[in-house]
Amino acid sequence: MASIRTLVVALVLLASQTRHLVLGINCFCDICEDKTCVSDGYCYTTTRLDKATGKIEHDFRCFNKNKLFPPENPLWCRQTPLLSTDEIAPFAVACCNEFDFCNQALRPQLPSMRPQEGPPEAQIGYDSTWLIIIGIIVLLVLIVLMLLIYCGMTQNRKWKNRRPGAFFKSNDSMDPQDQQPILGGINSLRDMIDMTTSGSGSGLPLLVQRSIARQIQLVEIIGKGRFGEVWRGRWRGENVAVKIFSSREERSWFREAEIYQTVMLRHDNILGFIAADNKDNGTWTQLWLVTDFHENGSLFDYLSTRTVDVPGMIRMSLSIATGLAHLHMEIVGTQGKPAIAHRDLKSKNILVKLNGTCAIGDLGLAVRYDVAEDKVDLASNSRVGTKRYMAPEVLDESICENHFDSFKRADVYALGLIFWEIARRCNVGGIYDEYQLPFYDMVPSDPTIEEMRKTVCDGRHRPSTPNRWQSIDALNTMSKVMKECWYHNAAARLTALRIKKTLANLGASEDIKPPQ
Repeated sequence: MASIRTLVVALVLLASQTRHLVLGINCFCDICEDKTCVSDGYCYTTTRLDKATGKIEHDFRCFNKNKLFPPENPLWCRQTPLLSTDEIAPFAVACCNEFDFCNQALRPQLPSMRPQEGPPEAQIGYDSTWLIIIGIIVLLVLIVLMLLIYCGMTQNRKWKNRRPGAFFKSNDSMDPQDQQPILGGINSLRDMIDMTTSGSGSGLPLLVQRSIARQIQLVEIIGKGRFGEVWRGRWRGENVAVKIFSSREERSWFREAEIYQTVMLRHDNILGFIAADNKDNGTWTQLWLVTDFHENGSLFDYLSTRTVDVPGMIRMSLSIATGLAHLHMEIVGTQGKPAIAHRDLKSKNILVKLNGTCAIGDLGLAVRYDVAEDKVDLASNSRVGTKRYMAPEVLDESICENHFDSFKRADVYALGLIFWEIARRCNVGGIYDEYQLPFYDMVPSDPTIEEMRKTVCDGRHRPSTPNRWQSIDALNTMSKVMKECWYHNAAARLTALRIKKTLANLGASEDIKPPQ
């Protein structure tokens, strides 16, 4: 009989628990109308001391699931008796959910004495686990902040200690064998560019550019211009060209760096871009543009001291036309290239490689054609092109700046003048002309816009071609090409692509081998 009675009691308790889970538990509530509240969580009783009357009072309430934190063991139900302080009267909490009205008989006990003086944590009596976790988190945050502040102060001190000037700290020993490999064992700039850009991307990542620029040691100045200076520098045993812009030419520097990093711009006949960086040495800001170095210098420098043979003339001219055709060409695709016009094409902005071909540089005035918005992306700097090479429509300001082809045709006009400079230095049978700039016999050495306009637009003059060119097939063809480049009517001029094909056919007829 006793076992049966025990089994019945167990079944009753189980049924009660099941009902509590499904329907909730009835709790004694001293503030409810029928003294009952239903909870899906716990019933609880608090014992507190009323400081005004000095009496012990009890509160009977429900504690629903939406207030449980954490759900499996709520903090409210784990409150230990709170001792009396000056601000808070003592109280204690007890919870239950075993059966209906289980809290009616609960009477949590209050402490019988005030606490000893000590830290607030001991007085409050909360579970110390949370306080320990919060303390550890705060300590870790403080340590991280102190490390960041220390690193920032160290870096700032390094910059301030650097002496003013163009030389920056470098590990360059002038010997590539002594260099430590970077980027996974790559020491060569060419290998690095090919690996990170697949040879035709938009340039090296910005962090790699900055790393390279910070390791360059400037060796000697090799040129000056209105923008600033050009230096020969060394990076891990390799020569590089460093174009240093003055601070007032920041727009030109930014524009040229922006154009050089156009997707798919990299080409054998476009000056190879390596890095751009701005360096604040504490006294002034230097704006660096790092490119490939070509020891032959510009086409102007090369032709001033040397002559070329017929194959050399064709090779030079074809490479320049090829580079310009690549600039002018739009490549369609997700990684496509916009059409670009140079706007300052001249012999001083073209570099001569060791194999006799050329690369077009100085893209500070270049403009791009935005196909999506059907507009020309004009540079925001105040520079203009070189007056001697300006097309008629640029000199008389009749060029349509909203029509991108107008800028390409102005480039072709300047290309014809460059061909004339090269052809004059072509040595055939020991006969050649001294080097001269276009219109050398018509305008002063530094002509004004008005002087060029009167010569080119009003007088419609063009550089003269010697009669002997007509008896030499290659020079005769070059003469015809350059004349078709500098037509007064811009629409009648050849395109860069057409010029490239004509010169390629001329090279094939002369049996000129491509450069190695």
